[in-house]
Amino acid sequence: MPFDARELFARVIQCEAGGEGDDGMRGVATVIMNRTNIPYGEFARVSNGGNLRAIIAQPGQFNCMRDTLAGRYNSQNVWNMDPQEIHYEIADWAISGGILGGVDNSLFFYNPYSPTCATYFPPGGVGVLHNRINQHCFYAPTERYRNT
Repeated sequence: MPFDARELFARVIQCEAGGEGDDGMRGVATVIMNRTNIPYGEFARVSNGGNLRAIIAQPGQFNCMRDTLAGRYNSQNVWNMDPQEIHYEIADWAISGGILGGVDNSLFFYNPYSPTCATYFPPGGVGVLHNRINQHCFYAPTERYRNT
């Protein structure tokens, strides 16, 4: 049985940022909702007017939505998560319009596993470094994103 959008969102928050504290989880949730609600570019087409599930399930976007990574089973996936109340609270906060200051309109994030963040992410210059919260770097869309 597939998860409803809220359950899937809580699982993605836990999976992508569960070890990043409240602000890290709120940052990831903010990015996902920004993608859901942006009125232009690739994510606007994917969300088709605000479909959270479509954004979360978009192929290639979240490692937690993959069964395998680099040809190996990915044990850290949404199907193996056991969300706690905090993950649902953050999902509800984001769905109701919560935006973490410092993440603002960011559309991209990643953990570089290093003390520094690249200036642009993803490749192609569609996101520019906006902020870092704990281990995640957050990227605001550039003008190039508009044409994706």
